[in-house]
Amino acid sequence: MAVTVRRRVDFPMIDMASITYYPRIYDLAHRCFEEAWVLMCNVEYATVLMERNLGFPVVNVQSTFHGPLRYGRTAVMTMWIESVGTTSVVWQYRLNDDLGEQVWSSRQVTVGVDMQTMEPRPVPDDLREGLLACGPPEEA
Repeated sequence: MAVTVRRRVDFPMIDMASITYYPRIYDLAHRCFEEAWVLMCNVEYATVLMERNLGFPVVNVQSTFHGPLRYGRTAVMTMWIESVGTTSVVWQYRLNDDLGEQVWSSRQVTVGVDMQTMEPRPVPDDLREGLLACGPPEEA
């Protein structure tokens, strides 16, 4: 099941046009990414990083900005897993505002790495199971 995170668009997120400054969209996506681990795999991402010494840095990003995310609205970020390879995970993101207008979409590829050597590591079976269960939303 897809993961959805909601966040109010507050003043520190906007630019002079009163819309979300585009790097903040990537910040929202990463916050969704981190929050999703508990829901998908029943483990905090901080635990994966710090105790399991496993990180998932982004190696490829494809994004489309569909429209503005305005000050005072609520960002509705939906994320799901497209595929899980031996070491890679492909994440899909869709950002709408609380009126249902699509703002942004993105496909991001991460690679599991040893946090000390930065060498690729296979996705562990226990995490793979949770990741694979995080499929697209019904309307996707």
